[in-house]
Amino acid sequence: MRDQHAPGEAAGAPASRRRRVWDLSQACHCPLVGVGLPLACLRKLVGKATGGRVIADDYEVHVGAVSECGSRNRLSEALQKELERRYAPIVLRFRAARNGAQVAQLWADAMAKGDVAGAFWAGLSHPRCDAALEERMCRDLHMVQHQAGACLRADMDKFGRLIDENASLGRELAESRLRGQALLLEKTTELARHDALLMQARALAIGKDSAIDALRAELAQLRAAIPGLASRQRLAQRLSQMDERERELRMQLAEWKQPAPRPAAAAALPVSAPPPAITTIHLLEQSVLCVGGRSGNVASYRAMIERVGAQFSHHDGGLEDNARMLDSSLAAADLVICQSACISHGAYWRVKEHCKRTGKRCVFIDNPSISSLERGLREAGAETA
Repeated sequence: MRDQHAPGEAAGAPASRRRRVWDLSQACHCPLVGVGLPLACLRKLVGKATGGRVIADDYEVHVGAVSECGSRNRLSEALQKELERRYAPIVLRFRAARNGAQVAQLWADAMAKGDVAGAFWAGLSHPRCDAALEERMCRDLHMVQHQAGACLRADMDKFGRLIDENASLGRELAESRLRGQALLLEKTTELARHDALLMQARALAIGKDSAIDALRAELAQLRAAIPGLASRQRLAQRLSQMDERERELRMQLAEWKQPAPRPAAAAALPVSAPPPAITTIHLLEQSVLCVGGRSGNVASYRAMIERVGAQFSHHDGGLEDNARMLDSSLAAADLVICQSACISHGAYWRVKEHCKRTGKRCVFIDNPSISSLERGLREAGAETA
């Protein structure tokens, strides 16, 4: 059987048949193999065609493949099949061209886009590609290869600089990571120390709260074990006030016992009559209730009233004594002395209302001093007389 693709029949083939690799001129084989097939793919095809492992370098593989493209053989058929498979979509697009001008336009568009590998094969293998278009495409691709080489050199230089920059950035990144790890370790240690201090502070706070609760419980037990503690405290306070008042009175008595100097001019003046003695107060066997006054003066109040033969009773006006005891004290008294400056408002109005309702004698004193009480007793004694 004769080979339908024999070279002798190529001239008589119909014009619509696409050209094969071995149908192209020898000048097209080098750029077609160099641009259309990557080196890895080319070495693989050569290895399959030769049935062994390719040990030649890239240039020798390229030269050998180009020389084999001049005729139909096992390697050229493998290259034809690979080109058809790899650039099938572009070949399909070029198939729409009906004349050489349309093929040239498609090639120009591919050149403008920078996608020349598939367009170079599709244009060369197109049945409307003549010798002039073939030469033009080879020249264009030759210039593209020069430009690609120049760009490749620039890219290689740029790539080298990028590698150096990447190495520098890598070193800086490693140093930054080391600093970050050291800082993280420092912060972690500091955080652990703060956590330990916080736990200690919480433990101390819990211990103090427990101690406070224990002391409060102990205080409550002590208060429960001592009956009348509040009353005793008030009595102790009043006793302290009475002691202080006693010291004041002793100092006044010492001052009174000292003889006062008499000037010479005083002898010629008539001697004024002394104030009436307190013994002139007529309150014998009467009950006198003193409401209010200073707690430190209560003893002096009692001594003054009992000295005239009256019975003394005292109510502080609701400050410490029970306010409900005031009514019974008012009912038992014959005379009420109300020191209005030292009692509560409620006690004041209660005393005034009781005395007005019962007609009981009541003397109101603004100043809680001993002399004011003496004047009040004189007024009450004068009314009794």
